[in-house]
Amino acid sequence: MTAIDSIILNFEEIRKRSIKLWHGITPEFYNWRPDSQALSCIEMIRHVLETENIYQLIITKKGDPGEFVSPWKDQPFTDLQNELEFAMPFRKIFLDTIRGFTIDQLSSIEIVRKERVTRNLAAFLFRCSYHESVHAGQFLSYLRTLGLERPNLWD
Repeated sequence: MTAIDSIILNFEEIRKRSIKLWHGITPEFYNWRPDSQALSCIEMIRHVLETENIYQLIITKKGDPGEFVSPWKDQPFTDLQNELEFAMPFRKIFLDTIRGFTIDQLSSIEIVRKERVTRNLAAFLFRCSYHESVHAGQFLSYLRTLGLERPNLWD
């Protein structure tokens, strides 16, 4: 297994668990949030899915994504299945982009973010996957607070 294969596997495993976790929320709680400043359940799901598209732009531009209009901009919030289906083509582009890199490029390409630390591509990709993992933990706390069953993520 190459380094690229390992990175892809990590993204796929994290998403598999996120989807399992997201299925733990029932539609009547999609708009629930722990406080007025927090993301609702459905907003958090969209945030995770949409951020991957932003990461794609950052990788392609090797830094600042610049001005762009999110494909989610006018997309109404409906349900989990629609969110996943809408995000699917963007996820494919993201993962295909990663598959297109060589092992050498993982360390030689720099992602320069003015407001953040400059990292090589490999480090940036692991930060991307960490982002989704953090939100998985946050979502688990939402389910716990709501008194809903928390899916077993440890298959």
